[in-house]
Amino acid sequence: MQDQLKDFIHFLVVEKGLASNTVVSYERDLKSYLLYLSKVEEISSLDAVSRSTIIQFLKFLTENGKSSKTIARHIASIRSFHQFLLREKVTTQDPTVHIDRPKQEQKLPQVMSVEEVQALLDSPDTSKVFGVRDKAMLELLYATGMRVSELISLNLSDVHLTMGFVRCVGKGNKERIIPLGTMAQNAITNYIEESRSQLLKKKTTDALFVNLYGNRLTRQGFWKILKKLTKEAGIEKELTPHTLRHSFATHLLENGADLRAVQEMLGHADISTTQIYTHVTKTRMKDVYSMFHPRA
Repeated sequence: MQDQLKDFIHFLVVEKGLASNTVVSYERDLKSYLLYLSKVEEISSLDAVSRSTIIQFLKFLTENGKSSKTIARHIASIRSFHQFLLREKVTTQDPTVHIDRPKQEQKLPQVMSVEEVQALLDSPDTSKVFGVRDKAMLELLYATGMRVSELISLNLSDVHLTMGFVRCVGKGNKERIIPLGTMAQNAITNYIEESRSQLLKKKTTDALFVNLYGNRLTRQGFWKILKKLTKEAGIEKELTPHTLRHSFATHLLENGADLRAVQEMLGHADISTTQIYTHVTKTRMKDVYSMFHPRA
């Protein structure tokens, strides 16, 4: 069964061109699934898996405290795996056909106020090399709504400051062009001209954002920076790297931006994913009304 998993992962990487984070997620889910099949159900052939086997696995996940979101992700991974096995004629049936994903409670993304965003963007100490870099990263994230994985993957050649746009490669290796505002352009220019060479210390790399050792900044590195700056800005919310992306989309829609344009900038394949931000703006509108209307 492990060989079939390897073939499936190879298919996801080479033929479907999925992002590395997505592939890792599939692999993690399916490893736990195969471990359950072999250890608990004592199944050695994937053709022996039935609908009831998968339901028992999902029950096992539930009993171990897994959320509906995690279970839904496992179902998606297992379904894709079994469909692949059927296409490749490794198995003769797909046991996932009549298995539904659990209903998930739709949580509205956490969004910062404009004042909180300003406080965060002002928090880096730009008299220092790292501060100039951090300011550029935060300005770029808020200006474009990029994912952090996309931010740290940027190369120097992806940023076109005179033209005012950045080239970004997102999920599924899909490329998109996102406009840059003046503030972000200025911050990135300052970083490239003042700080980047000092951080590189004679090293050469295509990476736009680098760390103390002159290597490409990692997700973990950015996370630590964000936590530190959040504290220094006096923001009490638990910010994640995705919070600036959520704030970017919500603030655009609040100021009258077209939903399709926001979808394109965020790189969402389906507009229904972008529509969550319209619910956020409506919720915020109610809060403002309740707070300020004299007869609310």
